[in-house]
Amino acid sequence: MPKKMFVIFGVSNILWMVFAVSQAIKVDMFPDESKIFAQIGDSVSLTCRATGCESPSLSWRTQMDSPLNGKVRNEGTTSTLIMDPVSFEDEHQYLCTVICGAAKLEKAIQVEIYSFSKDPEIHLSSPPEVGKPVTVTCSVPDVYPFERLEIELLKGNHPMKVQDFLEPSEKKAQETKSLDVTFSPTDEDIGTALVCQATLHIYDDDSPPKVRKTTKELEVYKKMFTVEISPGPQIAAQVGDSVVLTCDVRDCESPSFSWRTQIDSPLNGKVRREGSKSTLTLSPVSFENEHFYLCTVICGQKKLEKGIQVELYSFPSDPEIEMSGPLVNGNPVTVSCKVPNVYPSDRLEIELFKGESIMMNKIFLEDVSKKALETKSLEMTFIPTVEDTGNVLVCLAQLPIDEMEFEPKQRQSTQILYVNVAPRDTTILVSPSSILEEGSSVNMTCSSNGLPAPKILWSRQLSNGDLQPISENATLSFMSTKMEDSGIYVCEGINQAGISRKEVNLIIQVAPKDIQLTAFPSERVKEGDTVIISCICGNVPPTLIILKKKAETGYIVLKSTGGAYTIHRAQLEDAGVYQCESKNEVGSQLRSLTLDVKGRESNKDYFSPEFLVLYCASALILTAIGMIIYFARKANMTGSYSLVEAQRTKV
Repeated sequence: MPKKMFVIFGVSNILWMVFAVSQAIKVDMFPDESKIFAQIGDSVSLTCRATGCESPSLSWRTQMDSPLNGKVRNEGTTSTLIMDPVSFEDEHQYLCTVICGAAKLEKAIQVEIYSFSKDPEIHLSSPPEVGKPVTVTCSVPDVYPFERLEIELLKGNHPMKVQDFLEPSEKKAQETKSLDVTFSPTDEDIGTALVCQATLHIYDDDSPPKVRKTTKELEVYKKMFTVEISPGPQIAAQVGDSVVLTCDVRDCESPSFSWRTQIDSPLNGKVRREGSKSTLTLSPVSFENEHFYLCTVICGQKKLEKGIQVELYSFPSDPEIEMSGPLVNGNPVTVSCKVPNVYPSDRLEIELFKGESIMMNKIFLEDVSKKALETKSLEMTFIPTVEDTGNVLVCLAQLPIDEMEFEPKQRQSTQILYVNVAPRDTTILVSPSSILEEGSSVNMTCSSNGLPAPKILWSRQLSNGDLQPISENATLSFMSTKMEDSGIYVCEGINQAGISRKEVNLIIQVAPKDIQLTAFPSERVKEGDTVIISCICGNVPPTLIILKKKAETGYIVLKSTGGAYTIHRAQLEDAGVYQCESKNEVGSQLRSLTLDVKGRESNKDYFSPEFLVLYCASALILTAIGMIIYFARKANMTGSYSLVEAQRTKV
């Protein structure tokens, strides 16, 4: 039992210490009220100050733990919450929390929002005239909360109407509330003042409400002239056009006219007086002319004003359809539909059709409209096909501004689709053949499919690979061919979509000619000498060359190399007639020579110095002739065959 009493005693001491500390701390709030009213757009500062604590911790929060939407500034024992500017988000009960050691205190203040920044406005439906009903409107702009608003209209000191707006608002917003009274002025009303008084009951019963009022003196006329302004109360004018505003007065012999804008901007127009009429001409109309214009007429002591609103638009031309390139079957192409010099661009709509099917539409509501003529466009990429040929692309642009009367409110452009097909299936027909004898005629006809029909271009391929154009006819003809006509001929089918190419190798063959058959060093040699018998033909393409020696039974085909036959250490039996035959598919040609071999005085081997020199020279000359023959064959100047190859056909 004593132990429990000790615990209770200890807890009591601790509670007493916390209570004592909290009693020593004091929290003050400025303004020193439980509730304040703050006008939207103003600046409000809430200050919380702690006394009785050297290092307090201060913080702010709303009772609903909503964001503060303000700036907090702590300086020692003081914390200030600043809301600048005040908005609807700042309407809360704010709590200042002070923590000093184990002690914690809070102070609350309610911030309520209101808006009552402008005086009431008095408007008359028409100039007041004796015996003629007129409606007086008293409006209070940008008020909140309007359920606490009261409007009273007085004529002189006599109340005409009082109106409350007790229904609570559905949302937090500034609204304009008004009161209307219709009455017929009398002679006694001349010089009387109309008073519109607005009261906003936003304080407690002990505090006075907020009051604003506006006074307007009645100018009552016994007989009123009339003013008419045309084309009407509102006109839509296209930028760049000419607009004439006319102010017409009736029942006044000598009216005085003047024009102005409602915000007293420059007129930017020409004024002209014609009797009881005055005109204001705006030409050309520009963005500086978008105003509410007032025509003021003074007749004696009376004054009337009539207004007209000039609103601008620009929609002067049809859309422009552009393609990124020619339409080719299967190739993507981008179509662009542009609407030039449009205003206001945020009201523009563009639709793109192919036939009766819509391809794409675009509305420019999200674009930020500015006072300037703009070009807006819609772009789309599609793949045309042959079936699209004959279809119609339609670009439809609309400027649907219902509150403005003008025509046209829609424009369109069309374009018929012609889809190109790249050249293909290009073929060459050669008649009678691409291999011909010199002097023959040949026709080479080229054809190519495509849309539009491809243009034909014949070219000859040069030795460096370049093409030399020679004809644009479908058929390339040679009436009497020459060997120089041989080569590669290229036909190209060309249209807007591309190029297709085909080539043919034309070969002109010539019968062998210009055969040279020689014996080196001479056709007369001595026994033991070395002799080279060679045959050269200048034909292109190469011909078949056969070297032969005449025998008793006919001719014996010799085994030659490169058109040359070598006799080492000539013998008497090597003497005789040698023949060279050059032939190809076109014809052949023969050449012959007679080799004479003389015997020596002795059958002994004779190796004189002179013979040694001749032998060495012959070997060098033989090597040179072999190289000449090799390079001549490389240049297609000669041909040669061995005995084994002599009986084979040409490859």
